[in-house]
Amino acid sequence: MNIKPVRKAVIAAAGFGTRFLPQTKAMPKEMLPLVDKPIIQYIVEELVDAGIEDIVIVTGYHKRSIEDHFDHMSAELRLNLKQGGKIKLLDETKHISDLANFAYIRQKGPYGSTTPIMNAAHLIGDEPFIYTYADDIITAKPNRYLQMIDLYKKLKSPILPCIPLNKDADYDRYGVIQGDNIEEGIMKMSGLIEKPGKNNAPSNFGSVGGYLLTPDIFEYIETAKRKLKEGDEFYLTTYVLEPMIRDGKDLYACLLKESKYYDTGNKLEYLKTVVDFALKHDDLKDEFREFLKTTVL
Repeated sequence: MNIKPVRKAVIAAAGFGTRFLPQTKAMPKEMLPLVDKPIIQYIVEELVDAGIEDIVIVTGYHKRSIEDHFDHMSAELRLNLKQGGKIKLLDETKHISDLANFAYIRQKGPYGSTTPIMNAAHLIGDEPFIYTYADDIITAKPNRYLQMIDLYKKLKSPILPCIPLNKDADYDRYGVIQGDNIEEGIMKMSGLIEKPGKNNAPSNFGSVGGYLLTPDIFEYIETAKRKLKEGDEFYLTTYVLEPMIRDGKDLYACLLKESKYYDTGNKLEYLKTVVDFALKHDDLKDEFREFLKTTVL
């Protein structure tokens, strides 16, 4: 069976970032910096490295700075950098707008993880696509989207990325995949159990964001939308993925190789992420490491 290449992605970026208020009153949480790049740029670069060409960013009314960031730089900034002889920085900044073809949609509909996909359906059409969150960073080798796309070419079905759960507390933090192992690190899904605890967990596959989905999902989204009651949250797992599994659709989960998950959605984990990324930054890592040594309490 011939399959279409994975060329499109949807990034959910409409959340309010209330855990970072008052900072996020004017700045979207996705634009918080990790050293010298906003969080969302790391996501975009990872997608582009995996061959994604078209990126739909689903935003809210307060997210204009995301659009500005991936737009062409202003004439004033170009002139300033040229006059200052900062040619390398000029080229790096200009490159941001050329990373991909960007489209922006204001989120409309019920609260929940399914709504951004529903909003972007007309731009995805009949192609497979990546659906990811703007503040979920996972480092992996190869990058997570490349790993999923390679597996999709083999299995021709939706792929859910996972990290191995190594600590007892992890089973109270992540949804855990249920299913049958078809080979090392790959499971054919029969379900997903939210935060089951170590004693009730069916596997050590912890579900994280960044799904590779197929266009048949849109039919399930429309069916589920008609069944929603006022005030229901439109969760992707409950309303869409689980019905697909019950109908006999093949969905697979894979353990990402050499992976580390960064939760930038709360203050402490965000600060840990900043430190980790600073320690990997070529221009800063040595001096920053020495600084940390002198300030450890």
